Amino acid sequence: MSTFIFNDKKIFYKTVGQGEPVLFLNGIMMSTGSWAPFEKHFTKDNCLILLDLLDQGQSDKMDSDFDQSVQVEVVLALLNELKLEKISIVGTSYGGEVALQFASKYPERLKKLVLANTVAKTNAWLKEIGQAWNHAVSSPEAYYCTTIPSIYSPMYYDRKKDWMAKRKAVLTQTAFANKDFLDSMVRLTKSADNHDVVDELGTIETPTLIIGCEQDHITPLEEQRLMKNHMPNAELVILPETGHAAFYERPYLFSSIVLGFLNLLDEEIPI
Repeated sequence: MSTFIFNDKKIFYKTVGQGEPVLFLNGIMMSTGSWAPFEKHFTKDNCLILLDLLDQGQSDKMDSDFDQSVQVEVVLALLNELKLEKISIVGTSYGGEVALQFASKYPERLKKLVLANTVAKTNAWLKEIGQAWNHAVSSPEAYYCTTIPSIYSPMYYDRKKDWMAKRKAVLTQTAFANKDFLDSMVRLTKSADNHDVVDELGTIETPTLIIGCEQDHITPLEEQRLMKNHMPNAELVILPETGHAAFYERPYLFSSIVLGFLNLLDEEIPI
């Protein structure tokens, strides 16, 4: 576990294992700790690098609203800190948006790219969802009910209803009752308002795996199809009966797909 300074802010990161490095970028509510169940599997052949972006986890909080593009520079600063010329990046949701912007601005620093439950643009519909989240911060239960159920597929939520009930009890008494956490969430949500790389998708030539889900109600499947149709070296995998948190709902399938893509030695297999 280590830190470095970016624009007078402390940035927290963690490296685990040895081998080909791969950087994971968190979804908006996540932290480096969210990936703990995956560490064993992702470190068999890889050096796993986990990063808390600004306003996430153990990294410093911002003092005012900011633009998501700042997070792109945090990623670049991390690569320079670790003296890595090129790296593969796995980004989910908010982290995928940062990864897309990084791929557009610094393509020479990327080997491969994985985008799970990610959009190329914060459209008007998604912006309204973010505003609904931010309006709910005055009540821990309202914030939970506004944010968490829509992250999961209805079938998974119902199947895990006892676990969800316990999680609701914990979150509404801890993170969702914590003003500092909620202030960070508001800033993070606002930071993505101007996210838009649609016009740049055709220039991103990095080999890319896009993961979309049939029941993703936050970043719908048509958004992943849009990226697949415009990125010249992208492949799309669709997970059935799965919601926005694909790596939580389908951890084995998610891990298998991502590791297979990252560690395949040849870009093409001659048949």
